[in-house]
Amino acid sequence: MDSLTLVMLAVLAVLVFFMFRNGRKRKRDQEALQATMVPGADVMTNFGMYGTIIAIDEEANKVELQIAPGVIVEIHRQTIARVVEPIVADDVEDDSAVESIDSLRESELSEPEFGQRVVESDTDTTEQPKKGDA
Repeated sequence: MDSLTLVMLAVLAVLVFFMFRNGRKRKRDQEALQATMVPGADVMTNFGMYGTIIAIDEEANKVELQIAPGVIVEIHRQTIARVVEPIVADDVEDDSAVESIDSLRESELSEPEFGQRVVESDTDTTEQPKKGDA
Protein backbone atom coordinates (compact mmCIF):
# COMPACT_ATOMS: atom_id res chain seq x y z
CA MET A 1 0.00 0.00 0.00
CA ASP A 2 1.18 3.46 -0.76
CA SER A 3 1.45 6.29 1.80
CA LEU A 4 -1.63 8.15 0.53
CA THR A 5 -3.86 5.16 1.26
CA LEU A 6 -2.43 4.85 4.76
CA VAL A 7 -3.05 8.53 5.46
CA MET A 8 -6.63 8.27 4.19
CA LEU A 9 -7.29 5.23 6.40
CA ALA A 10 -5.82 7.03 9.42
CA VAL A 11 -8.04 10.06 8.82
CA LEU A 12 -11.07 7.79 8.44
CA ALA A 13 -10.22 6.02 11.71
CA VAL A 14 -9.93 9.36 13.54
CA LEU A 15 -13.29 10.52 12.16
CA VAL A 16 -15.01 7.28 13.21
CA PHE A 17 -13.48 7.57 16.69
CA PHE A 18 -14.78 11.12 17.17
CA MET A 19 -18.20 10.14 15.80
CA PHE A 20 -18.58 7.38 18.42
CA ARG A 21 -17.27 9.65 21.16
CA ASN A 22 -19.72 12.46 20.34
CA GLY A 23 -22.58 9.95 20.14
CA ARG A 24 -21.83 8.67 23.64
CA LYS A 25 -21.58 12.21 25.02
CA ARG A 26 -24.89 13.20 23.41
CA LYS A 27 -26.56 10.08 24.83
CA ARG A 28 -25.20 10.80 28.32
CA ASP A 29 -26.45 14.42 28.15
CA GLN A 30 -29.89 13.25 26.99
CA GLU A 31 -30.12 10.76 29.88
CA ALA A 32 -29.21 13.51 32.36
CA LEU A 33 -31.93 15.73 30.87
CA GLN A 34 -34.52 12.94 31.10
CA ALA A 35 -33.62 12.40 34.77
CA THR A 36 -34.25 16.07 35.60
CA MET A 37 -37.54 16.24 33.67
CA VAL A 38 -40.10 15.80 36.43
CA PRO A 39 -43.50 17.44 36.94
CA GLY A 40 -42.99 20.92 38.37
CA ALA A 41 -39.68 21.59 36.60
CA ASP A 42 -39.30 24.77 34.57
CA VAL A 43 -38.11 23.96 31.05
CA MET A 44 -37.32 25.57 27.70
CA THR A 45 -38.27 23.90 24.43
CA ASN A 46 -36.23 23.77 21.22
CA PHE A 47 -38.39 26.52 19.74
CA GLY A 48 -37.92 28.91 22.69
CA MET A 49 -41.11 28.37 24.67
CA TYR A 50 -40.74 28.41 28.45
CA GLY A 51 -43.10 26.57 30.75
CA THR A 52 -43.61 24.24 33.68
CA ILE A 53 -44.06 20.49 33.23
CA ILE A 54 -47.49 19.36 34.43
CA ALA A 55 -47.48 15.71 33.34
CA ILE A 56 -45.29 13.31 31.35
CA ASP A 57 -46.78 10.49 29.24
CA GLU A 58 -43.98 7.92 28.80
CA GLU A 59 -45.93 5.70 26.37
CA ALA A 60 -46.99 8.43 23.95
CA ASN A 61 -43.78 10.48 24.42
CA LYS A 62 -45.79 13.61 25.23
CA VAL A 63 -45.41 16.28 27.87
CA GLU A 64 -48.10 18.64 29.14
CA LEU A 65 -46.51 22.05 29.56
CA GLN A 66 -48.13 25.00 31.33
CA ILE A 67 -46.97 28.15 29.54
CA ALA A 68 -49.28 30.59 31.36
CA PRO A 69 -51.78 30.24 34.19
CA GLY A 70 -54.55 28.06 32.78
CA VAL A 71 -52.84 27.54 29.40
CA ILE A 72 -51.56 23.99 28.91
CA VAL A 73 -49.99 22.75 25.68
CA GLU A 74 -49.08 19.21 24.74
CA ILE A 75 -45.70 18.78 23.06
CA HIS A 76 -43.40 15.92 22.09
CA ARG A 77 -41.00 14.92 24.83
CA GLN A 78 -37.88 15.37 22.72
CA THR A 79 -38.62 19.03 21.99
CA ILE A 80 -37.58 19.96 25.53
CA ALA A 81 -34.12 21.45 25.16
CA ARG A 82 -33.14 22.05 28.77
CA VAL A 83 -34.32 22.37 32.33
CA VAL A 84 -34.14 26.01 33.44
CA GLU A 85 -32.34 26.59 36.73
CA PRO A 86 -33.75 29.42 38.86
CA ILE A 87 -31.41 32.39 39.20
CA VAL A 88 -30.59 33.26 42.80
CA ALA A 89 -29.91 36.95 43.35
CA ASP A 90 -27.02 37.80 45.65
CA ASP A 91 -27.51 40.55 48.21
CA VAL A 92 -23.80 41.34 48.20
CA GLU A 93 -23.12 44.89 47.05
CA ASP A 94 -20.62 45.07 44.23
CA ASP A 95 -18.01 47.73 45.00
CA SER A 96 -16.41 47.49 41.57
CA ALA A 97 -19.55 48.90 39.94
CA VAL A 98 -19.51 51.89 42.29
CA GLU A 99 -15.81 52.44 41.63
CA SER A 100 -16.31 52.35 37.87
CA ILE A 101 -19.09 54.95 38.10
CA ASP A 102 -16.86 57.19 40.21
CA SER A 103 -13.99 56.87 37.73
CA LEU A 104 -16.34 57.80 34.86
CA ARG A 105 -17.45 60.93 36.73
CA GLU A 106 -13.83 61.91 37.39
CA SER A 107 -12.92 61.49 33.74
CA GLU A 108 -15.80 63.77 32.73
CA LEU A 109 -14.49 66.51 35.06
CA SER A 110 -10.87 66.25 33.89
CA GLU A 111 -9.26 68.10 31.02
CA PRO A 112 -10.53 67.24 27.53
CA GLU A 113 -8.50 64.93 25.35
CA PHE A 114 -7.39 65.23 21.73
CA GLY A 115 -7.68 69.03 21.40
CA GLN A 116 -11.36 69.33 22.23
CA ARG A 117 -12.49 72.88 22.87
CA VAL A 118 -14.14 73.72 26.13
CA VAL A 119 -15.90 77.05 26.63
CA GLU A 120 -15.30 78.14 30.19
CA SER A 121 -18.00 80.24 31.81
CA ASP A 122 -15.60 82.59 33.68
CA THR A 123 -14.01 84.07 30.52
CA ASP A 124 -15.73 86.90 28.74
CA THR A 125 -16.29 86.00 25.10
CA THR A 126 -17.16 89.59 24.03
CA GLU A 127 -13.58 90.90 24.43
CA GLN A 128 -12.01 88.60 21.88
CA PRO A 129 -10.10 90.36 19.09
CA LYS A 130 -11.87 90.71 15.80
CA LYS A 131 -10.55 89.40 12.53
CA GLY A 132 -9.20 92.75 11.32
CA ASP A 133 -7.59 93.74 14.67
CA ALA A 134 -4.04 92.57 15.20
